[in-house]
Amino acid sequence: MERAVLDEAGRNLLFRAARTHSAWLDRPVEEAKLVELYELLKWGPTSANGLPLRVLFLISRAAKERLRPALSPGNVAKTMAAPVTAILAYDTRFFEFLPKTFPHEPEAVSWFSGPGKENAALETAFRNCSLQGGYFILAARAVGLDCGPMSGFDRDRVDAEFFPDGRLRSNFLCNLGYGDPTRLPPRNPRLSFEEACRIL
Repeated sequence: MERAVLDEAGRNLLFRAARTHSAWLDRPVEEAKLVELYELLKWGPTSANGLPLRVLFLISRAAKERLRPALSPGNVAKTMAAPVTAILAYDTRFFEFLPKTFPHEPEAVSWFSGPGKENAALETAFRNCSLQGGYFILAARAVGLDCGPMSGFDRDRVDAEFFPDGRLRSNFLCNLGYGDPTRLPPRNPRLSFEEACRIL
């Protein structure tokens, strides 16, 4: 049986025509759209179905102002103008949910919990949160939102402000909304298959 594949329109939506936006239309994002985004991204695979990603959606002006001091200067204006800024973080104790998310392996919690396991837990959490961050961007595009992912911020300040108990740690930020297509710069080139890949 032949597996279904995305048509060219779907591939364009997720990849070829998708852009990183810095200018936003004055159009709000409904909370239901953010739920729709999460309900799609959660199905992407992670190691042992650990699902370490935690998302804090900043919508209110007050929440954005709390973020402002942690932003690099070049990211302030576009973040303040975006309808939503998501803080994508990872749960350092994600493994506590494994009895629910990985129930067929009763020993799974012990892989990450206990003496000498902290590095394994943190590495797994960060790697898989980053993976889920990619799903986040694709899911946002799939539900009709534009994205502006960013790494220009003071992580320690973000964590102190929004995650003071230390359990969650920020990974990256992503502005969400409806981008202004008239303010996009020319698209930058990409590496060719031959430049980026090898087959052994």
